[in-house]
Amino acid sequence: MKKILVINANPKSISMCKSIAEHYFNEARLKHDVKKIDISAMDFKLNLSEGYDKELPLEPDLLSFQKMIQWSEHIVIVSPVWWGSIPAKFKGAIDRTFLPGFAFKYNGGKSAIEKLLTGRTSELIITLDTPPFWYKYFQGNLIYKQLKRAILEFSGIRNKSSTYFGPVLSSNKHTREKWFKKVESLANNI
Repeated sequence: MKKILVINANPKSISMCKSIAEHYFNEARLKHDVKKIDISAMDFKLNLSEGYDKELPLEPDLLSFQKMIQWSEHIVIVSPVWWGSIPAKFKGAIDRTFLPGFAFKYNGGKSAIEKLLTGRTSELIITLDTPPFWYKYFQGNLIYKQLKRAILEFSGIRNKSSTYFGPVLSSNKHTREKWFKKVESLANNI
């Protein structure tokens, strides 16, 4: 039994990401200890206005977010592609919580870091309104590079897989049902 955290990174209260996150959560909890976060329900100041130069106290939702990250062994991020990458509210949650002392630590000055979230794995489930092939191979797959390389790996979290669903706007009920079955299969193969 694994400790799994499912993050719905879409700031909208109703979305395909929310439906996907719920399908994953419901299937995974049959075998694992699972918690879920909806970024849309979180209340916090988005901007880390002084960077790391001045500490900005974390709001209760961000403290809870950090506790769930620390609790987890496997993190599932369900995110839409907005302007090529993650939505601003999810980026704000990362900026505000993946701080020095939590996600990483500087060693010997500011060039060498120690990854503080090692031992965890992740998987990315991405929705988009363009065909996944076009996004990955012609638009540069920025969301993958940002999440996997610049955030997760930097903190010590090893990404195991990435799954793309799209285009969402032109999808029909039959296509969405196939996507939900795929999500349930992912949840069964952790």
